[in-house]
Amino acid sequence: MALATAAPITAMTGNLPVIVGGGNGVHAPAGFLFVTLVLTVFTVGYVSMARHITTAGAFYGYVSHGLGRVAGLASGMLAVLAYVVFEASIVGIFAYFAQQAVESQFGVDLPWQVFALAMLAVTAVLSYFDLEVASKVLAVFLVGEVLMLTVLAAAVLAHGGGPDGLHVSSLNPTGAFAGVNAGVGLFFCFWSWIGFESTAMYGEESRNPKRIIPRATLLAVVLLGVLYTFVSWMVLSGNGPERALVTAAGSSPLDLFLGPARQYLGPWAVTAFQWLMVTSAFACGMAFHQCAARYLYAIGREGFLLPALGRTHPRHGSPYVASFAQTGIALAVVVAFWATGQDPYVSLYTLTAILGTLALLVVQTLCSFAVIAYFRRNHPESRHWFRTFTAPLLGGLGMLAAIVLLVTNLDTAAGAASKILFFRFIPWIVVAVFLGGIALALWMRARRPERYEVMGRLVVESAQERTDEEHPDDAPATAAR
Repeated sequence: MALATAAPITAMTGNLPVIVGGGNGVHAPAGFLFVTLVLTVFTVGYVSMARHITTAGAFYGYVSHGLGRVAGLASGMLAVLAYVVFEASIVGIFAYFAQQAVESQFGVDLPWQVFALAMLAVTAVLSYFDLEVASKVLAVFLVGEVLMLTVLAAAVLAHGGGPDGLHVSSLNPTGAFAGVNAGVGLFFCFWSWIGFESTAMYGEESRNPKRIIPRATLLAVVLLGVLYTFVSWMVLSGNGPERALVTAAGSSPLDLFLGPARQYLGPWAVTAFQWLMVTSAFACGMAFHQCAARYLYAIGREGFLLPALGRTHPRHGSPYVASFAQTGIALAVVVAFWATGQDPYVSLYTLTAILGTLALLVVQTLCSFAVIAYFRRNHPESRHWFRTFTAPLLGGLGMLAAIVLLVTNLDTAAGAASKILFFRFIPWIVVAVFLGGIALALWMRARRPERYEVMGRLVVESAQERTDEEHPDDAPATAAR
């Protein structure tokens, strides 16, 4: 689920041309190496919390336990904002890819809204059932896209690279801070990993989460880092540095991938790439839907914000009310962009992605410092100079740097969409939601102290003992800490 949320082929085809053309240039692989290191360090602290706390609220619960309920609810509201708009964002790029693929392969020109509505409907139906149903569907798409990227990269490697060979210098770590605009390049590298942290949300629905979730999270970060670095290196080598720069900054940036695919694999690979970009976007959107639904569920079950959101299906165990609510929210966002005549890629995908990424980076920063605070007060047997202090400290500082990169390069990251009125409100929306969460928490503390006490503190005590035969609803659901 976490790898599907990151959507490797969408991340590569959507982000690498921007990184090469307007960011780190031919040093894009070095940028991916640097971000792999930062996120691995962040993850060390993140999974330290996962070994002790199992909750569908993930960041919401972690920050609440580490920095207190007020900061916890504020971060929870930001996380909800991020994952809610991420689904709408991916619906935009899915509709764009699907429209292009259908027109190219069948000569049929359908409105992008048809594909957007179809994706929302299918996602809603699949999410109604047990998580295993969704994970099996996404696994098929994930294997296909990773296999395609790997085959392309391996073909370039087997041919010894392109016109200039393998261009090993693009892996030089110092290149992470080189190029036309290193800040833009590194931001889009960070964006390529968004979703890896979602592993913690599925702890309540997995066997032995205190062992599985930390392993899955670290594996997701490292495997994505290896894949992104290798593929970006081979794509650059296959094109040749000079040609790669021109193609990435040109009118057909996807040729950065389609050109080598046609040259080293054949015409079939171009067709495969087009369809895999569609399935990858669908898998990514569906995974983000699951994330958003679980955050809405985590908040709803605490009883202070639409308690019905906290219901689970009596048979499937899915948070079906929260899932349908998320479908409604995503639909409203898509319709709003549709009604104002916005482009699904330039506007819907780009602007909502930037909004969600900024919100999530703030939450990840708070989570890093929450790890330090939590282990200063709890579990002395688990305290470690690196895992519970140095790693989360460095991870938090790295996330702060990513926020600065995004804010200072907001116009460049948005591109043509920066002229749209909604773009100007993005930072203020994040600030407003964060302050709104603080205000709501303070009000709850003053007026509903009994509700305030369980805010962000519902965890699954029995999660570690769950077996294959046990249904999520069969175990004692939650306990407040």
